Amino acid sequence: MRLWSLHPNHLDGLGLVTVWREGLLARAVLLGKTRGYRHHPQLERFKAVADPAMAIDRYLSRVLDEAKARGYRFDAGKIVYQPRAGRRISVTAGQLRFEWQHLLGKLASRSPVHWRAQRRQKPQLHASFRLVPGPIAGWERGRAQDF
Repeated sequence: MRLWSLHPNHLDGLGLVTVWREGLLARAVLLGKTRGYRHHPQLERFKAVADPAMAIDRYLSRVLDEAKARGYRFDAGKIVYQPRAGRRISVTAGQLRFEWQHLLGKLASRSPVHWRAQRRQKPQLHASFRLVPGPIAGWERGRAQDF
């Protein structure tokens, strides 16, 4: 499961569809509708807020907005659409850099055209988050080094 801190406009088509599906799984977990993935580290930052369900719906609302802008037809009925970003969750600069490098690596192998378009971009943050100084998040798996 990967719930990107990056703005969904950086994702290729496969990445956008995947984050939608994984976000819906995260939503089910946060609402107590599934037993699997309850302890997944990607959910920690959503669990730490007062209303995790609203936070994941805000997150998925921005993914839905990006999908609509690209002409995708995701089922908006699967979430409670949140028109505004609302209270944002902190994400560290180190985490953002880590995810940017991780995404570029994925794009280089599966979507070279999209990779070429993104590699010179400055990473934008998903609207559900606010940037704060710091290293890679402690919950991040496979972090070889702190940025």
